[in-house]
Amino acid sequence: MVLHKFGDKLYSGLVTTTTSHLKEISKSIEDAQGGLFLEELHRKWDDHNKALQMIRDILMYVEKTYIPSTHKTPIHELGMNLWRDNIIHSGKIQTRLLNTLLELVLKERTGEVINRGLMRNIIKMLMDLGSSVYQGDFERPFLEVSAEFYRGESQKFIECCDCGDYLKKAERRLNEEMERVRHYLDAQSETKITNVVEKEMIANHMGRLIQMENSGLVNMLLDNKCEDLGRMYVLFGRVQDGLLKMTSHIRETGKQLFTDPARVEDPVEFVQRLLDEKDKYDNIITSSFNNDKTFQNALNSAFEDFINLNAVDEKLRKGLKGVRKVTYLDKVMMLFRNTIIEK
Repeated sequence: MVLHKFGDKLYSGLVTTTTSHLKEISKSIEDAQGGLFLEELHRKWDDHNKALQMIRDILMYVEKTYIPSTHKTPIHELGMNLWRDNIIHSGKIQTRLLNTLLELVLKERTGEVINRGLMRNIIKMLMDLGSSVYQGDFERPFLEVSAEFYRGESQKFIECCDCGDYLKKAERRLNEEMERVRHYLDAQSETKITNVVEKEMIANHMGRLIQMENSGLVNMLLDNKCEDLGRMYVLFGRVQDGLLKMTSHIRETGKQLFTDPARVEDPVEFVQRLLDEKDKYDNIITSSFNNDKTFQNALNSAFEDFINLNAVDEKLRKGLKGVRKVTYLDKVMMLFRNTIIEK
């Protein structure tokens, strides 16, 4: 037919026949009830791809000569476009498909087991139809409802959890979303969905988490909660100015981290306690804050502000008089060199 100048008729006939066939398929998918809806959609999509491959093989000459010379849409791309327009964007399928996918994600988030393999097949279908289809028909609404979900959940958690428990829940939700991407979403969705979780669960609550009564940042430092501190460091490090807020809070409230000199009468014991506390915070910097220099500087600044108080100076001087061990003295001298320089 192409050789006899009937290429246009053949091509337009392919479009008409395929469109008519897809409208029949659309009715079949629309009639599928409950959980069978996605299964029927995937089954028909699989059949459609097999049929397209057969058509391309049969019309190989059309594909190689007629289509390039007339700038028509290639057969495979044509088949994808017709499926998109007649199936995915069908009035009775488009909204139902989106709602079904979002409902399955919600079920998984609330602890139910879903058919991830089927989800992966449907999501892949949307991606195969083009990034605009995946983003418009699923990803953008998915991100919007996810933001709403995590906004509500974070508000509930912040009211009933201490800081450590809240951070564990935020960490778990981030890991779940990254796992969800690995199992059935487009890899490029990972940054977008983790940004949503980070904003709603971390960025929007940083101040309250840091200052949370009995369990915030200062309390975790005092109680040597290395695991919780490490978790806060990692999570806050994912959002803008998160680590800055932590170090600023340490600088502002640092004097709470060290022994009150009024509580310890023996100067030598007082010095020993301060050394022990300095060792503890050095260990936290290594084990929880990844040897981050900004945190080291913040804690050192807090420590220096504390020991430079007049009430502390005198006790340090008296404590140093009772020191005999050289290594111990060296440690004290190095730690408090700014304090004893006037002696």
